[in-house]
Amino acid sequence: MPRKTDKISRTASRSRKKGSAGEKTASKKSVAKSGPKTRLPSKDEILNFIAQATHKVGKREICRAFHIKGGARIALKHMLAELEEEGILTGGRKELRKKGHLPPVCVIEVFKTDSEGDLLARPVVWNEKEGEKPTVRLLTVTANPRDRERSATIAIGDKVLATINRLDEPEADGISYEATAIKRLSRETGRLLGIFKAHPKGGGTIEPISKKALRSWQVHKALVGDAKDGDLVRFELGRKGRFAQPQAKIVEALGNPKAQNKISLIAIHALDLPDEFPKSVLEETNHLPKLSTTNREDLTKHPFITIDPPDARDHDDAVFAQPDQDPKNPGGHIVWVAIADVAHYIRVGSQLDHEAHKRANSIYFPDRVVPMLPEKISNDLCSLKEGEKRPALVVKMVFDQLGKKRGHKFMRAMICSHAKLSYQEAQAAIDGNPDARTSHLLEDVLTPLWNAYGALIKARDKRSPLDLDLPERKIILNEKGQVERITIPQRLDAHRLIEEFMIQANVSAAEALEKKTAPLIYRRHDSPSDEKLKSVRDFLETLNLKLPPGGSLRPQAFNKILQRAKSMPVAQLVNEVILRSQAQAEYNPENAGHFGLNLARYAHFTSPIRRYADLLIHRALITAFNMGDDGFEPQAHPKLAEIAKHISETERRTMAAERETTDRLIAAHLSKQIGATFHARIAGVTRSGLFVRLDETGADGFIPASTIGEDYYEHVEEAHALIGQQSNLAYRIGDRVEVRLTQAIPSAGALRFEMLSEGKKYHISREKRLSKRTSRRRQGSFSPRQPQRGRNRRH
Repeated sequence: MPRKTDKISRTASRSRKKGSAGEKTASKKSVAKSGPKTRLPSKDEILNFIAQATHKVGKREICRAFHIKGGARIALKHMLAELEEEGILTGGRKELRKKGHLPPVCVIEVFKTDSEGDLLARPVVWNEKEGEKPTVRLLTVTANPRDRERSATIAIGDKVLATINRLDEPEADGISYEATAIKRLSRETGRLLGIFKAHPKGGGTIEPISKKALRSWQVHKALVGDAKDGDLVRFELGRKGRFAQPQAKIVEALGNPKAQNKISLIAIHALDLPDEFPKSVLEETNHLPKLSTTNREDLTKHPFITIDPPDARDHDDAVFAQPDQDPKNPGGHIVWVAIADVAHYIRVGSQLDHEAHKRANSIYFPDRVVPMLPEKISNDLCSLKEGEKRPALVVKMVFDQLGKKRGHKFMRAMICSHAKLSYQEAQAAIDGNPDARTSHLLEDVLTPLWNAYGALIKARDKRSPLDLDLPERKIILNEKGQVERITIPQRLDAHRLIEEFMIQANVSAAEALEKKTAPLIYRRHDSPSDEKLKSVRDFLETLNLKLPPGGSLRPQAFNKILQRAKSMPVAQLVNEVILRSQAQAEYNPENAGHFGLNLARYAHFTSPIRRYADLLIHRALITAFNMGDDGFEPQAHPKLAEIAKHISETERRTMAAERETTDRLIAAHLSKQIGATFHARIAGVTRSGLFVRLDETGADGFIPASTIGEDYYEHVEEAHALIGQQSNLAYRIGDRVEVRLTQAIPSAGALRFEMLSEGKKYHISREKRLSKRTSRRRQGSFSPRQPQRGRNRRH
């Protein structure tokens, strides 16, 4: 009974409220009828207001602008409805715009650059009934510094929230809009890219390019667009019904990687790597600053030489050494390192500088190079060619007979390389086999270099940097862009000599700038995390190798483990596990030392042709030591953290692109050998299966746990193994095995194998197994947790 009473009471209350609202409405209507009539704007006035608006315009905004109140709102509503029926307006009452026109603020997607290097975009949301999507020019050079900063990192494929300005007259290329970036929206986690395979009767299939998503998509013949068989395509997915399978629609054909003999095309588009220089950037190379020898040391008589790989196209460093004649430094050495003076040509704020910052580094694919700087600069003006005078930033370093540095001095100079040698030529000469090119250099040039290196190596051994032994494979391609062979170049003392000289030059740059309290970006490498140290300790204990306790380890502790492992069959595996335990090197304005090199401070100075970080160090040195007006600008200092983050991210993207391209080339090379057997080593163990690395090619592939034998295999993390529940047969990281290739997907760089070898007995207590194992997923896809090759090799 009380509930019924409450219900009646609430109903009555609602009725009273309704009555009150109705009275208010009636009152408003009577006021509107009796009050002065509000003047409505004309249709032309409304259209002009919408066209000139800098923000979203709806019915409410029109009412406020023209002071429309009361019953006049209804008349406005009818007028707006008429404009929509006439096809002049569209968008609805909350966001009105002229039909076929863009609103003042909208989301646009960058799809290409024009001949001048400007970014061109289209609206993300557009009604096709209003015609083709309009093209918008996204302004990157504006008077507002914040606008320039927002636009600096925008690339093709990015979505941008932007303010839109309609031009009074369309430009010659038909563009009617300009946009200024408000915010770059976060990128999609996986771009929809794939390789289109045409079907004979029309339509086709899109094959994946990522190991993380190995499914194919069918394309109806009406949705193929301009794509041809083998093209790399950008596509989108849609559904015809709520429960229907997604349909693929090709949006853009990006070229055929196989036909162009450039498999790197996939990585370039998948990771948004800029591979062509805008016309405005190339045009700027025709108007570079003139070279003056004023305030430059003349070092052209010093016998500098370059020592590089035999196929090197640019030469940005040259070296020269001589005995120190100072009686206070008996047995000492003077080492000169000359680096191409890129800062002279790439001035702050120029188009070249903007493009170099965006790219941040050069990318070296087996089938091409994507340079940071145009070829005129990287391969000509800033390449220290034999017999030609070139501007350089030079550091003169003095070492004692034990390799300890006594001092250094930086200067701008003119140099002339006296010889261009390969590592192999220089090494052969010093080993007693000089040829016609090196015989005259042996006594006065090469021998002093090796003598200085002998002293520096003593100091290096005392410093004891992390001494990993991980040979890197080199892919040799034929004229068709296919793998001809895979080699492991011999590691020579000539390599180590140049590496050690460059490290000392980099250290000198960091020390010199610190002494001047100048801002700089360090090359920073933190010590391993506690979590990774625990993992590597657990693994090493299974090999009876012990890492000292404590979290503040130095590289020497790892070197002792590596030395002990040299005589073991798993030596290479131990090297790789220790490598994976290391932090990733990065650029940072805050110094934390370089763990791998065991250095208190370190910066990149020696490769400004291919790394933007080095160019910044050059500019900092020029400003700090008053060597010219082409150094740092004061306003650049607060941006160093932002720049460091950008170039660190770009470096990781570059490494991923190089690694993925290598995987695709090798997968294509092996795709003709389905069913073949290979000798391999287990390189990684996860809950879902085993990663194996082939002995001959170094190719990585995956074996799903669900395909191994008849047993149920569990992942025991402590043992880095998959162990059979019933049989106790184990497959451990480092084990030598025989495998059969069952599947190859070249577009994704993915290989799948079948295990042919039987596991080894592994004794582990039930209690230990239960405490250490993790649940295993029985899945057939390639796991994304593949161990990465070559990580942290770039010190």
